[in-house]
Amino acid sequence: MADARPLDPAKFRNPALTAGGEKRATVAIERLDTLWINTGTLCNLACRTCYIESSPTNDALVYLRLAEAEAYFDEAGAHGTRTIGFTGGEPFMNREMVPMMGAALARGFDLLVLTNAMRPMRRFESALLEMARAHGERVVMRVSLDDWRQSPHEAERGAETWEKALDGLVWLARAGFRVAVAGRRAGSEAEARTGYGQLFDRLGIEVDHLVLFPTMDASADVPEITDACWDILRVSPEAMMCASSRMVVKAKGAERPHVVACTLLPYDPGFAMGETLGEAMRPVALNHPHCARFCVLGGARCTG
Repeated sequence: MADARPLDPAKFRNPALTAGGEKRATVAIERLDTLWINTGTLCNLACRTCYIESSPTNDALVYLRLAEAEAYFDEAGAHGTRTIGFTGGEPFMNREMVPMMGAALARGFDLLVLTNAMRPMRRFESALLEMARAHGERVVMRVSLDDWRQSPHEAERGAETWEKALDGLVWLARAGFRVAVAGRRAGSEAEARTGYGQLFDRLGIEVDHLVLFPTMDASADVPEITDACWDILRVSPEAMMCASSRMVVKAKGAERPHVVACTLLPYDPGFAMGETLGEAMRPVALNHPHCARFCVLGGARCTG
């Protein structure tokens, strides 16, 4: 989106009103279906357009520990949460990742784990094989493939990442996990789904679901979302991610983790909602370009 018009600096400044003075749309949380755990921003890769800027050196969000995660699992259980999602960074950079998965499974949650399926994950093959045998149907391992072709994928993620990602994806499928893939919308959605489908056929694997995300660029102009937009766009606020999910993060230097409204906005203080899930069960003002581009206009959800 290098040729896109730059974002109007008057937009997304007032949580209550748009730049045009209209009432900004808000989303009430209807239920806490999914609790996301950000395990830390460190990653073995430094992808070109990573929305969270994960890399081998970015520790702006530090590793969450097992005891910290367990406290949120217990609170989530009281809210009727069904799924624990793990994201990063690369979650398997955190050495307590497998114990956190086990603790969530022991409490009856289903899991959604986002991973690049490369070397950090493969360090835990023995433990993951055991988990797959016991709980494979309750764990979706979602692997990031930015395209169904090697060249565009490696343009984003770096040289020699394609074959390693495919090898990890196949390993997960054969281990007995449910596998999903997260890609990007390049060209038409129909073309992308056809291309990914042909790739999965060549690999000989069954993929639970394919999620195609819109391009995210917070510096490009996008309309603000007003209360009137729900009817105009025929979109329901209940379909937004922040109507059914929250994410736990731990900022570098902080004594305790805190809860944010959205997986896409871990750094923005306007979306920090307190240290407990109880404090976080309040409406969210759609006061960021990602709210408009990714969720309302893009129709995307991190849970697929």
